[in-house]
Amino acid sequence: MSSPNQPILFISDLHLAFEKPKITQLFVNFLENVAINASAVYILGDLFDVWLGDDDFMPPINKIKAQIKRLTSKGVKVYLQLGNRDFLIGAKFCQQTGIILLDEYTVINLFGVKTLLMHGDLLCTDDLAYQNFRQKSHTQAWQQNVLSKPLILRLMAAKWYRLRSFWHKKNQMLDIMDVNQQTVVNTMQRYEVTRLIHGHTHRPAMHELNLENQTVQRFVLSAWNHNFANILSWYPDGYKIIHFKNNLT
Repeated sequence: MSSPNQPILFISDLHLAFEKPKITQLFVNFLENVAINASAVYILGDLFDVWLGDDDFMPPINKIKAQIKRLTSKGVKVYLQLGNRDFLIGAKFCQQTGIILLDEYTVINLFGVKTLLMHGDLLCTDDLAYQNFRQKSHTQAWQQNVLSKPLILRLMAAKWYRLRSFWHKKNQMLDIMDVNQQTVVNTMQRYEVTRLIHGHTHRPAMHELNLENQTVQRFVLSAWNHNFANILSWYPDGYKIIHFKNNLT
């Protein structure tokens, strides 16, 4: 049974990958030393830098699955929204880890306040090329076609996609890569919330805006790096940012 002293934690954009061992170790340390004391952990997308299907066994996937399962087995609820990098995560991964998969728009009651959770990519509506790809890649036909390919072909395709994504971002203006403010307003009005928490943009901040004559909040989560992570930690009396450092030398 959870205690009032146990926080609810929000993280996103870890981008775990074989070539980022320090971030993997940071996440393991987080699960063992911070998340274990929480009542719930919400991962708002891009837990992995790429996800090629639930049959993928490339490191550090098995290690991460085992660590998350250890946490959920101890009663900590772990929720996951799919990001733009790991949207192919499926039911098998959830069964193996105990993770609860969330819809792309999820409203929770966060200590009495209706709060909308998103990965954040759906708010970046100025990036038309990405939005077109997202719409296509989230169809059942597209995903079935990709997942039907041998894993080695999916690995090769992922390298090409990451290179393409790098050049796409490099050639775009920074404003296009950020959220569209009117889309934020429209989305918060549609779901009738006064608080929005998301990741994706890698621009951590807390924004206040006026919406229908009341002040509402938009929290942008921080991307993780090799040395530390900023974790949004919520208690009944408010929130704080935990600056969690890697203990590797």
